Amino acid sequence: MGPHPAVAAIRLAVRRVLHDVLTDLTDIPRPRAAGTQPLVLVACSGGADSMALASALAFEAPKLGIRAGGITVDHGLQVGSDLRAAEVVTRMTALRLDPVESVAVRVGREGGPEAAARDARYAALDEAADRLGACAVLLGHTRDDQAETVLLGLARGSGIRSLSGMAEVSGGPGRTNRYRRPFLQVDRQTARKACMVQSLPVWDDPHNIDPAYTRSRLRHEGLPALEKALGKGVVEALARTAQLSRDDADALDSWAADAEAGVRDADGRLECAKLYALPPAVRRRVLRRAVVAAGSPAGSLFARHIEEVDRLITGWRGQGAINLPGRVEAQRQGGRLVIRQG
Repeated sequence: MGPHPAVAAIRLAVRRVLHDVLTDLTDIPRPRAAGTQPLVLVACSGGADSMALASALAFEAPKLGIRAGGITVDHGLQVGSDLRAAEVVTRMTALRLDPVESVAVRVGREGGPEAAARDARYAALDEAADRLGACAVLLGHTRDDQAETVLLGLARGSGIRSLSGMAEVSGGPGRTNRYRRPFLQVDRQTARKACMVQSLPVWDDPHNIDPAYTRSRLRHEGLPALEKALGKGVVEALARTAQLSRDDADALDSWAADAEAGVRDADGRLECAKLYALPPAVRRRVLRRAVVAAGSPAGSLFARHIEEVDRLITGWRGQGAINLPGRVEAQRQGGRLVIRQG
């Protein structure tokens, strides 16, 4: 008799991702000590999604010659968070993950509480992965999380890239394929069921039901209201929208990357006339790339910012410099667009 269907589903999702990790290691060899197995970490909060992921990683990794470890991040936002992190370490150790660590972070205020906590968490995961020599970090985001991300992007009016939600594979400079999300096609209830049938203890973060947080309100009020009005299947449809949008956004991003060299002069400055000739979707991507390259944080840069810069190209009336996040300013000077940090 095989495992419960929920357990089988999460193990299959993790197995596929681990095969992808091994394929990437073959294509792009990474330095590691001779004779050592590649290390994959799971980012585990102790919630149902990440505990299900940790258990599946612990089961599948040894069969593929991969070491499986775990990291939990203590955000310090709740009383007793350090004790909670210690419990998660104990649970991951019981699953025979090794190495296992708890990393404490200080959460700032920039971008709001949710964005600040996310930035601190990824910085901690990056540091731990670099220090431990991990080739990948698995994240427990589910199909439900993807649907919420798409709706949040739609509400912000941030364009097709926001509608594409979270990528199955992502990472920063030099870490292109670091983060893997095996559960983007797995619903939240399947992950919870997998924990239940394996008798895995889980922790339900009170922030997830706190109406002070936008995502919490969307999860407990917004999505149920949509399902009531439109019927079941909203989550699946939103997740499907994410994938279709990502395909379109990737194609446009590639077009913009190719077009950028052709709109710069011999000194590397952006020429307004050549920018104007580009299709709007491509031109705005070129502008966004230039603004980020000048030092504006990508996470703080919204569609309205790029629209203001775009008006320097399409609606030039002698307006002054545009102030952007990260103390970056954009200004039109003599038919050139100058973007620099002030």
